[in-house]
Amino acid sequence: MHTAPSARSLQLGACVLTLSLLTATGCSSGGTTATPTPTRNGVLNQMATVETIGSTVDPKNGDNNPYGLGIVPITTGNLTQGNLLACNFNDSSGNAGNGTTIVQLAPMPNSKPTRFAQDPSLQGCDALAINTTNDYTWAAAYTAADNPIVLPTGAIANTLKTSYTWMHPWGEVFAVPMATLTTAVPTFYVTDAGDGSVVAVRITKTGFMFQKIAKGFPVNLTSAYGILAPAGLTYDQPSDTLYVVSSDTNSVVALMNASTLMDGGIMVSGTASTGLSFSGPQASQAKVVYSGPPLNAPVNMAELYNGDLVVGNTADNNLIEITQAGIVAATKLVDPGAPGAIFGIATMGTTVNTQAIYFNDDNTNSVVQVSR
Repeated sequence: MHTAPSARSLQLGACVLTLSLLTATGCSSGGTTATPTPTRNGVLNQMATVETIGSTVDPKNGDNNPYGLGIVPITTGNLTQGNLLACNFNDSSGNAGNGTTIVQLAPMPNSKPTRFAQDPSLQGCDALAINTTNDYTWAAAYTAADNPIVLPTGAIANTLKTSYTWMHPWGEVFAVPMATLTTAVPTFYVTDAGDGSVVAVRITKTGFMFQKIAKGFPVNLTSAYGILAPAGLTYDQPSDTLYVVSSDTNSVVALMNASTLMDGGIMVSGTASTGLSFSGPQASQAKVVYSGPPLNAPVNMAELYNGDLVVGNTADNNLIEITQAGIVAATKLVDPGAPGAIFGIATMGTTVNTQAIYFNDDNTNSVVQVSR
């Protein structure tokens, strides 16, 4: 079992690849506290099959409790296109935050894990995002307080520890803005559970540029479901929107025109009881998409083929489908066991027939697929 939840994803669907200097003043807030009646048949309602892909326990040292999950975009090095990468948060003795491994599985039932990477810099790995052009895997490592870049061979290229002062990296996603956004660059977005921030690590021609684009998301380190902090990062390419799960407030937040957000652009404030509000020079680029039930300690999220968001609850093991307009389209229980099963989510597919939703199940130390 886990002691601190996490989530992240790399999507390979129709709109998302597992990743203007606008200014405004004042505050904005939004969201809803009631569950709207679904306006159409959600994708989740059409997903009837829930099956185990395979164990995520590292075959060499027994690391377990999988958190981060990603889908390999291309075949290179030791990585095979379409395979799943999962990182383990715990060591073999169950010590939370001591896992140091990433394993690879084929996306089919009865798959066996093979070790992809192991290194002290991966200690407490809780999120994965993969560069779609070269298979470089970026891993958020909670305990090591770094964000290692793993080559397709499994070797560590850079921990980013000397480039930026991390506290507890928590969520991660890779974003490639549309080509029409000529000033935008490929970016890894990372949340930090230490201070509730969202950091944009932009890949420029001269190196990495670190910008803390949002600060102040609520963090709860003592909840019944472990750490609740900004997580579940999901990037919608057509709209250049970065979606963030605010776990402690049961909310989904949109950071619009994400490629234009600057250091200190958005300040977040509020609680579960008051709701979230935003201030700072780019406050108008943030809004609450949805807040309240059926979200229940959510920590992970991904995008479906039709643009809907699928959010995973740790408190009740339900997947929740929410439209980008903030309408709940469907809910689905995917593990009837103890709470805290759902962690990293990754999706792929371009139609309802090809849609696959993968999630790490910490009750069984496995990757599970939800499909039609």
